[in-house]
Amino acid sequence: MSQANTRSTTRPTTRPTARRISRSAPGLRVVTEPQAEERAPDARRPKLGEDPGRVPVTRVPETPSPARMSRRHQRPERTRRSEPWWWRRVRDAVLEDIDAAVERDPAATSRAQMAIVSPGLHALWGHRVAHLMWQHERLRLPARVLSNVVRTATGTEIHPGATIGRRFFIDHAMSVVIGETTLIGDDVMLYQGVTLGGRTLAQGKRHPTLGNNVTVGAGARILGNITVGDHAQIGANAVVVKDVPNNHVATGVPAKHRALQASQDPYEAMYTDPALWI
Repeated sequence: MSQANTRSTTRPTTRPTARRISRSAPGLRVVTEPQAEERAPDARRPKLGEDPGRVPVTRVPETPSPARMSRRHQRPERTRRSEPWWWRRVRDAVLEDIDAAVERDPAATSRAQMAIVSPGLHALWGHRVAHLMWQHERLRLPARVLSNVVRTATGTEIHPGATIGRRFFIDHAMSVVIGETTLIGDDVMLYQGVTLGGRTLAQGKRHPTLGNNVTVGAGARILGNITVGDHAQIGANAVVVKDVPNNHVATGVPAKHRALQASQDPYEAMYTDPALWI
C-alpha cells in the first residue's frame, strides 16, 4: 500500500495541453484544457458514452494566417479615382453660371430652381455646346441645328460663332438676338428683348463688343461693330450705334452717354436714373 501511494504522488498530475485546428470551423482553435491524470474521489463520473479524458471544448478565436486570409483582406484599399479634368471644368463652369444667375435674380430661391426653370441658363448652356462644335469645320451645320433647337425651346437666338465670357446671364431670356461676331466679356447681364446686331451685310466683324460688367436694359439695340466699355450701362429701349466709353451710361434714341461720377457705383446708377428703364 505504501508503494502504491508513493507511485501516485510521484506521477505528474497534469498533462500538456492538446491543441488542434478544427476543419469544420475555420478561424477557430480548439484547445483541450489540462486534465488531471487521476480524478479525485468526489469528481463527477463520466456519463454513458462520454470520454472520461475530455472536458467540454473551449473555442478561442484565432487570427487567420495570411495564407488563409480571403482576397478581400489581402487586397489593398482602393483609392478614389480622381475626376477627369474635363468633368471638373464642366462642373465648375455650370456652378459658376448658376451662382451668377442666383445673385442677379431676386426671384431665385435655390440653385436647383434656377437650373431647372431658368431659360437664360438653358440658352447659355446650349450656346456653349454649340460654340465648341462651331470651332470644327465639319460640325458647323450640327452647331446651327443645335442653336435653332435652343432658340425654339428658350426664345433666345445666339449664333454659335458668338463669343461669350464667364458669368453671363440673360434675365427672362425672351426675344434676345446675339449675332455671329459678337464678343461679350465677363459678368455681363442682358434683359429681355435685347438685340446685339449688325448694320452691314459685309463679311467680317459686324457685331458689337461688350466689355466686362456691362448691363443692357430691356429692349435695347446695340448695332454695328462698336465697343461698349467696361462697367457701362445701356438703358432700356436705347438704340446704341456709337462707342460707349468705360463707366458711362447710354440712354435714348439715338443713345447719348454720360460719365458716371467717381463715387457712383455703376449698378446703383441703374436705380438713380429713370431713363435707364424708359
